[in-house]
Amino acid sequence: MGITKTQIFTAQQNDLAQFLKVLAHPARIAILQYISKQNTCICNDLIDEIGLAQATISQHLKALKSIGLLKGQVSGKTVCYCINVERWVDIQKQLNTFFNTTTAHCC
Repeated sequence: MGITKTQIFTAQQNDLAQFLKVLAHPARIAILQYISKQNTCICNDLIDEIGLAQATISQHLKALKSIGLLKGQVSGKTVCYCINVERWVDIQKQLNTFFNTTTAHCC
């Protein structure tokens, strides 16, 4: 397997690619949709709502947290999650710039 050459791309290109890679799973979309409608969320709520195992939900939450989309607060043995609005707005701006600057009209 080849080594990716992420160093030849800009930080913004790498950031956006990593964000989209993490987001490209339907369970993660469902998790974000659920959490975005709540003030806070505990992992067990997601198990009931989405229907995946606790370990699977935890892996998805970890991936979403790794790109900064979620914030978590530990309370005893549970962790409450919420959307990191600042990161969400930053990604939204990056996506808008990406899509709005495309001028190609081929084919």
